[in-house]
Amino acid sequence: MKTGVIAAALLSSLNSFAQKGEKFFNKADLMQFGVYYYPEQWPKEQWARDIKRIGELGFDFTHYAEFAWANMEPEEGKFDFAWLDEVVRLAGENHVKVIMCTPSAAPPVWLTKKHPDVLMVNADGRTMVHGARQQASWSSDLYRQYVDKIVTEMAKRYGHNKTIMGWQIDNEPSHYGNEYDFSQNAQKHFRLWLQAKYKSIEALNASWGNAFWSLNYNNFDQIDCPNGKELVAQPNPHAVLDFKRFTADEAAGFVLDQQATLKKYIDDNQFVTSNLMSDYTPVDPRRMAGLDIMNYTKYLVAGLSDGTGDQGFRLGNYLSIGFSNDFMRPINGVTSVMELQPGQVNWGKYNSQPMPGAVRMWIYHVFAGGNKFVCTYRFRQPLVGGEQYHNGIMKPNGIEVARSGAEYITALKEIAQLKKQYKPGPEPADYKARRTAILYNVDNRWEMDNQPQTNQWDFMKHMMKYYGVVKSFGAPVDFIGEETDFSKYPVMVAPAYQLLDPKLVARWKAYVEQGGHLILSSRTGEKDREARIWEGRFAEPIYSLLGIKELYYDQLPENRMAKVAMDGKLFNWNNWGDVLQGAAAGTKMALYNDQFYKGETAVLNRKLGKGTVTYIGADTDDGKLEKDVLRKVYKNAGIGILDLPEGVTVDCRDGFWVGMNYSSATQVLPVPANAKVLIGSKTLAPAGVVVWR
Repeated sequence: MKTGVIAAALLSSLNSFAQKGEKFFNKADLMQFGVYYYPEQWPKEQWARDIKRIGELGFDFTHYAEFAWANMEPEEGKFDFAWLDEVVRLAGENHVKVIMCTPSAAPPVWLTKKHPDVLMVNADGRTMVHGARQQASWSSDLYRQYVDKIVTEMAKRYGHNKTIMGWQIDNEPSHYGNEYDFSQNAQKHFRLWLQAKYKSIEALNASWGNAFWSLNYNNFDQIDCPNGKELVAQPNPHAVLDFKRFTADEAAGFVLDQQATLKKYIDDNQFVTSNLMSDYTPVDPRRMAGLDIMNYTKYLVAGLSDGTGDQGFRLGNYLSIGFSNDFMRPINGVTSVMELQPGQVNWGKYNSQPMPGAVRMWIYHVFAGGNKFVCTYRFRQPLVGGEQYHNGIMKPNGIEVARSGAEYITALKEIAQLKKQYKPGPEPADYKARRTAILYNVDNRWEMDNQPQTNQWDFMKHMMKYYGVVKSFGAPVDFIGEETDFSKYPVMVAPAYQLLDPKLVARWKAYVEQGGHLILSSRTGEKDREARIWEGRFAEPIYSLLGIKELYYDQLPENRMAKVAMDGKLFNWNNWGDVLQGAAAGTKMALYNDQFYKGETAVLNRKLGKGTVTYIGADTDDGKLEKDVLRKVYKNAGIGILDLPEGVTVDCRDGFWVGMNYSSATQVLPVPANAKVLIGSKTLAPAGVVVWR
């Protein structure tokens, strides 16, 4: 499939992928456990001992070869799989399955020295070189040819091996973080992508508004990837948006091309997946919906995000795993976790010891999200290389189980006991009644990341604030795209949905009229799909939906707060405020309480047909306004909710209710009096878990 059309083709067929991954798993198994092992990094004499131990500890599978290209093809065209054959054999002997990995994240030195043009170039103009990983350009046709050769050899050799349960493509597909590729390969492919999209240079000039600043192009060959470090002013925002779309398409093509190669040779009972990062913006997991199952990577304690309370840095953010569960699962219906933090790591801002019990709690959070398996990185703590301080299941001696490793084993044994309690049945009615969709389009994030308009704006924090409110209600959540049937959800939240078209607004209106409850927030509808402001009133396409006559926005300095009044309470805001004018009296839920627009509408709630639309124009730091508004929406809709304290989360899967305490204080969970508690108790210390039916 050509690069320029990957996203459209995939997004239009998301529903056709739904549930296809179910065939690879037995529902009664609930969740399998796996662990990474790198035989190439350990003496051959220790392989049999280590792999036997993996089986003895109860792991269902292990994971090979993602960084072993140089071992499998030490010289161009000379393949050596004897060592890999041996460790696959040892796994089979010990009743351990294997996920085999394609090694495209770490090319061998002979390749990049012979063909330095396959390497990516960062925004500073530096060509990445051999010595780390993820240094190759997705846009290099030559690199893709080399990747195809090694993947073909692997697929032919192991595609019918009964020990192989599935395949992982690449490793955390990215250019190691949020880097973009500005190589000549990327330049060439970007121009082809633009030509496929716009057909003519005149159409591109019109769409990008290139008459502004005399940016007109005469042909596609004159266009460069927009790089702010090469320009004296900000790059054209329309070019930036297209470049981000292109980059995500290149990543998807790089992964899906490898899947296509694998599928030529492997058995139908071997799945294909990749380990993605749901919060890395250059890569869009939704573009990879064609994978058999979705997988994500998750590390919670590395000094990168705050948890709840004074020990939150040891527990992790309580929304992190839940977000990845709820973001990845709806893409094609089946998801798992390929990398879950095993304990202390080495690469963080600071590398704290996780609180005792935290690793076990994370595993239960993965379980609660409906995942088919959880795999940890890694079995043994390495003695050499760039991850020496990264914990594993085993201590460095390879014989004793590490403290956090023991938590994996405990969770493994406990979930094995839960399997005996599994009873197929429908989702609990009260849980289903509060099911909520969060409508997500990565274009909105890309556009606002590029043009935040205030130093206080952060799209992910804004969206996660709404997600956190909904999860505090004990609601199951699906992050969905516009191709989804909205009617399945009693409530739908579309945070900061900046880019839209009249067709989507019409679908929103129909959803509300048919009984849905739609919640919109600030910045909605300001621009069309190509990030052009509407020729008319600001954000005009949403006026008829809201029943307003005018909308404008305000922002305050970061050291100033303004007030919004609702139900006799005052709420602070200063990030962003949409001021709604001309709203009918009965729809004004909250009003601005100061500034020159005092008395104007800050929050609107309008009944339309059988449902309601709510617009929250003020964006707050603490989320108290948003939480009170959403609580009223659910209550008025007759939807029963929980009221969970910050840091506590509750989910249900396969009839098992799972409660977890990420807070730094003891909490009492809402376990019904008639419930059968299977694990733990309703009073939870920090990092505690309770499971009930």
